[in-house]
Amino acid sequence: MQELRNLFSLMVGSKRKYVDPSRAVEILKDAFKSSESQQQDVSEFTHKLLDWLEDAFQMKAEEDREGEKPKNPMVELFYGRFLAVGVLEGKKFENTEMFGQYPLQVNGFKDLHECLEAAMIEGEIESLHSAENSARSGQEHWFTELPPVLTFELSRFEFNQALGRPEKIHNKLEFPSMLYMDRYMDRNREITRIKREEIRRLKEHLTLLQQRLERYLSYGSGPKRFPLADVLQYAMEFASSKPVCTSPVEDIDSSAPPGGTTGQQPPPLSTAEQDSLPPLESSGPASGPTTALAAAQQQRVPIHKPFTQSRLPPDLPMHPAPRHITEEELSVLEGCLHRWRSEVENDTRDLQGSITRIHRTIDLMYSDKSMMQVPYRLHAVLVHEGQANAGHYWAYIYDPHQRCWMKYNDISVTKSSWEELVRDSFGGYRNASAYCLMYINDKKPFLIEEEFDKETGQILSGMDKLPPDLKQYVKEDNELFDKEIEEWDILQAHKAQQEKLALATAAAAASSAASSTPTSSSSPQPMSTESSPPDNTVPQQDPEYMEQPSPTNDSKHLQEDTERAISRAAAEQEERSPEALLNAAIKLEYARLLRFAQEDTPPENDYRLQHIIVYFIQNQAPKKILERTLLTQFADRNLAFDERCKSIMNVARAKLDLIKPEEVNMDEYEMWHQAYRNFRETTILMMTGLELFQKTNYVEALMYLIYSYQYNKELLSKGLYRGHDEELLGHYRRECLLKLNEQAAAMFESGEEPEVTTGLGIMNELVVPCIPLLLIHDTERDMLAVEDMRNRWCSYLGQEMESNLQEKLTDFLPKLLDCSTEIKSFHDPPKLPSYSTLELCERFSRIMAAICRVPTEGR
Repeated sequence: MQELRNLFSLMVGSKRKYVDPSRAVEILKDAFKSSESQQQDVSEFTHKLLDWLEDAFQMKAEEDREGEKPKNPMVELFYGRFLAVGVLEGKKFENTEMFGQYPLQVNGFKDLHECLEAAMIEGEIESLHSAENSARSGQEHWFTELPPVLTFELSRFEFNQALGRPEKIHNKLEFPSMLYMDRYMDRNREITRIKREEIRRLKEHLTLLQQRLERYLSYGSGPKRFPLADVLQYAMEFASSKPVCTSPVEDIDSSAPPGGTTGQQPPPLSTAEQDSLPPLESSGPASGPTTALAAAQQQRVPIHKPFTQSRLPPDLPMHPAPRHITEEELSVLEGCLHRWRSEVENDTRDLQGSITRIHRTIDLMYSDKSMMQVPYRLHAVLVHEGQANAGHYWAYIYDPHQRCWMKYNDISVTKSSWEELVRDSFGGYRNASAYCLMYINDKKPFLIEEEFDKETGQILSGMDKLPPDLKQYVKEDNELFDKEIEEWDILQAHKAQQEKLALATAAAAASSAASSTPTSSSSPQPMSTESSPPDNTVPQQDPEYMEQPSPTNDSKHLQEDTERAISRAAAEQEERSPEALLNAAIKLEYARLLRFAQEDTPPENDYRLQHIIVYFIQNQAPKKILERTLLTQFADRNLAFDERCKSIMNVARAKLDLIKPEEVNMDEYEMWHQAYRNFRETTILMMTGLELFQKTNYVEALMYLIYSYQYNKELLSKGLYRGHDEELLGHYRRECLLKLNEQAAAMFESGEEPEVTTGLGIMNELVVPCIPLLLIHDTERDMLAVEDMRNRWCSYLGQEMESNLQEKLTDFLPKLLDCSTEIKSFHDPPKLPSYSTLELCERFSRIMAAICRVPTEGR
């Protein structure tokens, strides 16, 4: 009790983010140690804890009492009484019993009221309030006194006799935020019995109505059934179709080509169509205008024939129809079918209306004011995720002052919502569900209201709420924490100083080595800001993929494209001035890249990697950004050193220098180029991860796939063509984690110490930190993958194994079963290899082509 006082006082007044409960937990462990199992059942633990606290308060109360009966706050807060009224072997009885946590079965019920109704009635109860004294046995429970804090223990575990082990029940069970307990109170016994009898009668009537409705909605005697109204409608449509006198298999000539008659000639081409055809190459001596025309007509056949040949013969109806039907027959039949359909539709509506009214009557049975006088508000929900033998626990607690739900998950306390609570607590979704509900009496505000100072009347908060001895205890712990922070700050400052010294030493060594190495003059160097051009303007620094300091493979590739555009412009352009040639070359280069941007390409051929302009066009970059980027390409110093290229380069550089800041926003320009750099980096991460995955090197592949997925998601948030296929990356990220989980599980199953350690290392260092990334976006396939991984490890719980393996498994499982989406620790991004554009495109093409060859189910 003393240790819990200390723990709770630290939770009230500590400066720390979280409080270490180890001392209290160790005492509880010793007190509750069980020879049968290592892990205490949570409900059993809570029962024992409440009993122990009750005993501790009782001892203290008996010490302090002065003649009067001592009060026990545990009993007053958490314990209530109920009256058991029943018949045992024909004899009636009444007993009053005390209860703390009230147990409720979950299996077979859809909401909390159904559970309570079932728990309040045991056995056959007709004899309880009948005149006959039969030999039947049964009992009812009626609450005589409810505690201020009403706790329901939801039994979500049952023993599977066939498998010889406990199993968790994952069924969905709804519970309200406000629970009215009037119908279960002894003082309302008679009225509740009347209402229960009325509900039973209504449910019997409801069952009959639903059976009748089902006959209308699923009509027929065969395996396939249809709504009766639709059957009558189809019969009416058939009868009303135009009668035909031919069989559906007649008038179809099986010898003719499908869709038309043999020898059908295509219509002749018009003069305009003939003129628009491209010239045909000669295929022999007979070629000429006539042959060209015939060939053109042959070319035209496949375009027009499908439309003329796919028409049905005019006599063949689109749907089956009667062979013979007279006007009189049709009139009588239509009249009957119309009338019958109207009758069926009216009957169906009446049945549906009656069913809805009965449901509403049952729902409102206890909604009158007299049955809403005992309100209990939901205050806390305890949640378990996992299987019967292991799992992770967290809680939702309502904060009445902030008017919101708070989620308490290990060291993390975050604001939550009713929607999140419902998702995690109702069950039927993942393996998480509530196992304990705590309601508080809504008419007793002292349970949640603020504390006030008796002398000043001010609201007490934090440390002010604590008695003097606990105030001192928390104050000393906070002083200790302050001292720990000071020591940590000193240690960090010392580390930073050492790192600074090491960097300075390395820089000095590098500078010394550089001064002793002669500079090569074989390749042109980039212009520095100190050596400005004659007009004293400083050129903007070009992005590395647009210009390289020396003619690398990357710049050579770009340089060849630029020179090709200049050569074409010179061949097509009459005016030979450098400026005219530059404008013409830029137009030609833009037209080429525009074709690439608009082309529908296979996955292995991504033109965005070949040129930044393709990326800009597809992502609708502003025109000024495109123009400046193309000018930068033609201003490259590494262009061939003939006079024409030199003069065009100089014009391009001059044009760049003349662009005013207000014409092109340089921040926006840099932002677009940075976006492209990010795209290339993401591509390299993805490519490397996929390549390693194909080589079954899953440990190394994982970080590349994880980071490429995260970076790619960020890119796609700004536009559809900013990144790569999210589903593809998501699939390989998921598959890589599943493969690693499989490897680690196999190592654990081996039972060999080094293998087990390595397997658990893979899980703890790689797989477990990545699970929140799969849970955070709530996609079905990712959720299923997480469930598969967890189920694999939970399946070991029912197996016999060495005690050291059991201990390791028990220690590991809570980490795996933690369904928090908080990313606690993560590896740094992997280092990226450097690729030229040509190398990048080739490797990308090869890897994507290999992926496309994998069968669909393997992708």
